Amino acid sequence: MIGVVQPTVPSLDVRGVRYAYPDGHVALHGVDLTVPRGDRVALLGPNGAGKTTLVLHLNGILTPTEGSVRVGGLAVAQDRATLAEVRRRVGIVFQDPDDQLFLPTVAEDVAFGPANLGLRGAELAARVDEALAAVGMSDHRDRAPHHLSFGQRRRVAVATVLAMHPEILVLDEPSSNLDPAARRELAEILRGLPVTLLMVTHDLPYALELCDRSVILDAGRIVADAPTRDLLADADLLARH
Repeated sequence: MIGVVQPTVPSLDVRGVRYAYPDGHVALHGVDLTVPRGDRVALLGPNGAGKTTLVLHLNGILTPTEGSVRVGGLAVAQDRATLAEVRRRVGIVFQDPDDQLFLPTVAEDVAFGPANLGLRGAELAARVDEALAAVGMSDHRDRAPHHLSFGQRRRVAVATVLAMHPEILVLDEPSSNLDPAARRELAEILRGLPVTLLMVTHDLPYALELCDRSVILDAGRIVADAPTRDLLADADLLARH
């Protein structure tokens, strides 16, 4: 079942995360962020604020210089078994869906991740069916991804992650390059998913539509964490960040 997680444990618990790149640039300065199960949170901020650096800590691509990250209670660590489980729990949907779609058919792309987990036969087929149904793409399972519209490819990219049964779905600029109809379709899909959602975006109306809570990251620090409606009503705060 998509999104299963221990009910009393937050989906995401980031404590005091500091990160310095090898050239000495400090991208994160003691970031604290807790996201309860089932919440939808927008991560806002200017380019270069540290948003991507923070996201790359959530599935162990980067390791904090200081601090810790827990996903569903599991401490992110660099041993192979822990990384495999963390990367199953945290599904990242890239800004460009073509970065995630590379096989001849939609169904094969969606099956790729769970097949690598060892699923086979009926269980694998059920994962694919479930994920495609969740994004309204069941009728396109045998089509080549490059024959789909951009909005349809983004929905299939979401399905490739959902097939892994993640606890957290991280979306990088999900509304970019979508026409109004595709924006509405994707928003409806995302609202219906039983997962914790972290959305990195510059699209403030989309953040308001989908996320009750927003966090602003600037210069590697969280400078605001509030209900989205309140945060977006603060013109001075938005002008400064």
